[in-house]
Amino acid sequence: MNRHSSGFTSRHPTYPGGFPGIPRESALSDVLDIVQLAHANYFVEGANDATSLPYDRRPVKQGDPYDLVSIGAVGFGILAIVVMVFRQWIAQPEACRRIDRILGSLEQIPRFKGAFPHFVRATTLRVVQWIPRDDGADLVETSLLIQGLICAREFFSGDTPQESDLRKRINRVCDAVDWSGFVRPGARPSLYWHWSPKHEWHLNTPITGWNEALIAYVLAAGSESSPIDPEVYHVGWANEGRHRNGQSYYGHALPAGMPYGGPLFLSQYSFCALDPRNLRDDYVDHWQQVVAHARINFEHCKRNPKGHGGYDVHGWGLTASDGPRGYLVSCPENDHGVLSPTAALSSFPFLPLEAEAALRSFLSYEDGLLWSKYGFADAFAPGENWISAWHLAINQGPIVAMIENYRSGLLWRLFMGAPDVQRGLHRLGFRDTRI
Repeated sequence: MNRHSSGFTSRHPTYPGGFPGIPRESALSDVLDIVQLAHANYFVEGANDATSLPYDRRPVKQGDPYDLVSIGAVGFGILAIVVMVFRQWIAQPEACRRIDRILGSLEQIPRFKGAFPHFVRATTLRVVQWIPRDDGADLVETSLLIQGLICAREFFSGDTPQESDLRKRINRVCDAVDWSGFVRPGARPSLYWHWSPKHEWHLNTPITGWNEALIAYVLAAGSESSPIDPEVYHVGWANEGRHRNGQSYYGHALPAGMPYGGPLFLSQYSFCALDPRNLRDDYVDHWQQVVAHARINFEHCKRNPKGHGGYDVHGWGLTASDGPRGYLVSCPENDHGVLSPTAALSSFPFLPLEAEAALRSFLSYEDGLLWSKYGFADAFAPGENWISAWHLAINQGPIVAMIENYRSGLLWRLFMGAPDVQRGLHRLGFRDTRI
């Protein structure tokens, strides 16, 4: 496949008759093409015209997007652009120009110890507080951004001036992060989520497992300029092994984390680029962890112990999403009858048959009411006849990335081949379970 073809390809994936009304027997590869492209276009056609940064959320129907950008979603958007080039849905030069514009915008955003804030205004690029005193760095959002940048750096590996310059600019952003500066002095060794010049460590949030932030420790350990000591991982993230779980839920043993695994994004965000297959540290086999987490979530929805309307019949998947009464974090222990398509679709590498069944169910739900220009609405509650009026960038992006990892392993291959990633994994004692 020639990823350097010019212009948009003539084989843009479409369905006979469009949406809805897709024949149930449509080949999975055709279905995945259209689903990936629609969700990826959120980060291209749906991005801010001036900055090329994706909006944090956009309405499903016509209307103005929120004038807000989440930094982690920018990373997911870069992953989506890489996938679009790989699938020949966008030309390589146009993709490079778009990432170049994204980098130009990132270079204008205030940084704190080299790290980015959680939210900025799409129009002004000024910092927006997510919670009180959150007026500085968010290390986890920064890590999700950098995993996208590293994949782009590894993908655009040509010797053209355009690609060479792109790699240099990406390296400058990545190298500027003072990872060791997010280990709070005088505290128990750990990376900390936030730091502010005004409030310093006031939010006091150590990054400790199991959660979506494993990527932060891998990147921090792999840094050449300011690496963390491995002790920070073993004491901070692993809590000296106390992050292990080992209990069984619905007949499936969960190696680590909270009871029933928590919301599914915990096992998806970091693994959009970090390959959990054959990956183990001193505590957890990460493939077993992510598969068990997805399986428990699926089984909970299938068994439906709270009797919510529409479960199993209309799919499965509990994670953080919109809800009928506002944003919520859904999981088996906090189940309010709200399903989010990203939860099941981002589980394609882990539970492919169950994810495909959910995908086909989502497509046919209420004769296509879940579907719009940029893919599926963020969430729905079938028992309440409610569908979210929004797309959320942080839920759009993992759909594109994880389906691609299921199909080709592209993003996993790119990220795991990066020297800084390999260095981080080695320093933290990760090893290949095949050896």
